[in-house]
Formats: sequence, structure tokens, C-alpha cells
Amino acid sequence: MQTWMKVFEKNFEEVVEDGPHPDFRCFISSEPPGLPLMEIIPEAVLQNSLKVANEAPTDLKSNIRRAFNRFDEGHFERSKSHKHTEFKALLFGLCMYHALILGRKKFGSQGWSRAYSFNDGDLRICGEILHNYLGNYEKVPYSDLRYLYGEVMYGGHITDNWDRRTNNTYLLVLIQPKILEEMNLTLGHGFKSPKADRFDRAAYLQYVDEKLPPEIPNMFGLHPNAEIGYLTTLGETLFGTILACSGGSGGGGGGKRDAVATELLQRFLAALPAEYSMIDLNARAKERSPYVVVCLQECERMNLLTFTIRKSLEDLAAGLSGALNVTEDMEDLATALFVNAQPGPWVKYAYFSLKDLLGWWDDLLLRMLQLDEYCEEFVQPKSLWISGLFNPMSFLTAIMQVTSRQKGLALDDMTLKSDVTNVRDPKEIPEVAEDGAYVHGFFLEGAAWELGRGSEQGYLTDMVLKDLHPELPVMLVTAVTRQENSKVGLYECPVYVTSARGGTYTFTAHLKMESEEEKLVI
Repeated sequence: MQTWMKVFEKNFEEVVEDGPHPDFRCFISSEPPGLPLMEIIPEAVLQNSLKVANEAPTDLKSNIRRAFNRFDEGHFERSKSHKHTEFKALLFGLCMYHALILGRKKFGSQGWSRAYSFNDGDLRICGEILHNYLGNYEKVPYSDLRYLYGEVMYGGHITDNWDRRTNNTYLLVLIQPKILEEMNLTLGHGFKSPKADRFDRAAYLQYVDEKLPPEIPNMFGLHPNAEIGYLTTLGETLFGTILACSGGSGGGGGGKRDAVATELLQRFLAALPAEYSMIDLNARAKERSPYVVVCLQECERMNLLTFTIRKSLEDLAAGLSGALNVTEDMEDLATALFVNAQPGPWVKYAYFSLKDLLGWWDDLLLRMLQLDEYCEEFVQPKSLWISGLFNPMSFLTAIMQVTSRQKGLALDDMTLKSDVTNVRDPKEIPEVAEDGAYVHGFFLEGAAWELGRGSEQGYLTDMVLKDLHPELPVMLVTAVTRQENSKVGLYECPVYVTSARGGTYTFTAHLKMESEEEKLVI
């Protein structure tokens, strides 16, 4: 859609200028973008449009009522011929499930890694499936219902396997025999499934109105910190949209923007280190071990990024001084500098990052500092800041390659094993690991880490209030065969480059857990 929208925008402007019919209206339909940073419809079109949307409510109570109202009295009369009590209980559980997965969207990437269009059509078809299976089976086929709901109907929208795991865990918790025994329907305490044999349709709606507690993140299975993150993101998105629509202009006009841009570009040019001499590095790299190859690849990508930064800043400086004509790219760069946003041309060659420009710049200098140490003798650091690499998976793959060569094992049969140490400061690591590598730079979301006693490994625990992203201690990553990699008592934790998740998935870490797995998954 993005490929032809600019052509459409131009044609639309021509039609409007030619004086269309007074009743002329143009409707553009679009699903929400798959990721928060994606833009589908151009800003100029949005500014001259009215948005018409049919979206589900954001609060849990409205979503439950809306879902339950999709099933009229005829459904309840129809169920009297096949397990009437079970139908009422499971239908209410289905509506609860529908409301929870819709309400989870507002927590952003912590709710779902990608945007999914769960809708009322899925709910109605699941209701029909419930009728059919209760009528055709002597016993309630809970596992069959969970599979059809989680893998076929709602699961048909889901493209991320980790989101699929979350979705199926909700069904595992809600669609089970205990739903007939007044179990908790929300993941937090306080809202139980009513006695189905004593409730009719109207009583269920009244029960939702009177008994549903005030909405909190715990009801979705999330920590209260999720609401802090949600509100913070909401505020940042709002102000980001205001800046984007205003073009970054302030009360001082364009002169103020140019002054800020000039100050920043001078600061950046003065601090930007020289590019790496790849000829010299390749000459010194006598032994091309996997770790050396990773270092050279990182240096090449850093050179491309620093060259782009330097050239664009020098061109902008020449444009602001009058030596060159100011192009559209220069205007965009000046605006990005003024609003403290990452410039588009830099993002194209950079690594995934959600930081503002100044934070991103400091992060860039730290990455180059680590690369300087790495390429000096081509010896891996005692503990590598893995999130400081363009491609973290390349270093993890190098661990498997080195191990497979040393032990004569097939690379295809290797997998990563992660052991979290009790060392929080990477500087306390005495020497490079004999097997595998020490890495740091991991942050948790939705959980915290409790250090172990002595030589015992720590474990995942509940978050501390207002500590949104606690840092994980130094991790020892080794390569083992798939048969040797035991997963008993370990939580399969997906590792992403940024908190936006989505397409930034890197690998799966296996972390020790003390609580139930369902709680950590949700």
C-alpha cells in the first residue's frame, strides 16, 4: 500500500484542484500498521481527512458486555438441547477471553508483539463451534475447543509464535472444567465464574455490571508496571504526533530550528571518531576465527553508518551556510536534529533503537568504544556488551561454530545454553570464558531477577514497582547439543533487540523460574 499512496496523494490533489462535484467523497480503508513505527497513509492525506473507525472499546467491562451481546436469547434457547449449563459457562469464558485479548492491545508490545485484527466475527464463529461440539460429543472436548480457538480462529490472525503461546495460555487458563466451579476468570483475584445453572442471559450481564472489579493490569496477568509503561508510551506518542504534524516548528520560526541544528551538527562532527581502516584490520587478522569475522563485519557496518552521518552533517552545514542549495533531505535532517529524533538516512544504516537522538548518539559512541577494544588484538572482551552489536545473533552463532569445531560436532545439532551468573558488574569478570562467552546488556520486561546464594543460579521473580526494565546479571552463553539442553524448570524467554519486539527477535534464553510458567508467559 505504501508504494502507491504517494501517487494517490498527487492524483487526489489534482482532482481537488479541478473542482470536483460537491457530493464527491473519497474513502480510504486500511488495517492498522503491523508495527508502531510504520506509517501507511501520508501525513498530508491524514490532515485533510476524517477518521471513521469501528474499534473495540479499551476497557474490560465494555468489551465483555459487547462480546456477550453478540449472542442473543436464541443461542441460549438453542443450547437447551445440548449441555445447557456447560454452554452458558463456556460462552461466558469465551467472551472473557475475547475481552482480555482485545484489552491487552493497549499495553503495546508488552501485550502483543504485533498488531492483530481480532474481531467479532471470530467470536461469533467460536460460539457456533461451541454449539456444534457440545451437541456432538458426550463429554465436553475442552482440548479440541482450545485448539480451534487458539490455532484456527483467533490463532489464524497471529503471525508471531510467542504471541501464539500467550494466546494459547489464556485459553488454557480459561477454557477448562473448573469454569463450572466458580474459578477466577480474570488473571487477578476478584472476578469468579458464576454458577451457570443459576444464571440466565440477563443475569450474566447484571453480574458483569455489578461484580467486575475496577480494571487493573493484574486482571490481564500483567504487572502494575505495565500500566506505567502504557501511559508513558501514550504520552510520548501524543507529543511525537504533535511534533510530526507541526513539522517541528516552534515559536521562534525556522531561525531557531537552524540554530539548534547548527549547534548539534558541530557537536556531532567534533565527537564522531574516524572510520576504521579495513585494509589495516584485514591485514592484521591473520586467523579468521568466527569471533574475528564478527568483529570485522561489525567494523564494516559501523564504517557505513559513520560515513553516512559525516557526509549528511557536512552537507547540512554547507547548506545552512549557503555553500549548497538546501535539499529536502537536508530539511528533514535539520528537523530531526531540532526535535531530537533519529534522522531517517541514519536509521537506514543503523541498528534497531528506540532512543531519542541524544541518547542514540551516546549509545553510538559506546558501541564504537567497545569495537575499538575488540579490534585492537581481535580478542573477544571478557564480557561482551551484546546489545552493542549491529547483529547480536552473529556473535551467538560464532559461539556455536567455535564449539562445534573444537568438539567435532555437527553445527545443525547445536543450540545455545544460557546460565545467568551472580555477577552484576561486567568488570568483575576475571577472564574470558573457557567455553562459550560471557555477555551482558540484557534487560527484563514483565519480570525481575533474584540473585542466587553462593554458586546457586538465581531465578525469575516478580517485578519491583516502578522498575520497568531491570537489568539481568552477566550471562554465560555456551553451545551444547539439543539432547544435552535440558529445559526442566526453565522458562523459554524470547530475547529482542528493542522493547518494540516484533521483528527484532534474536534468540531464546532459558531462564530458571520458581513460579508457574503460565504466569510468566502472560
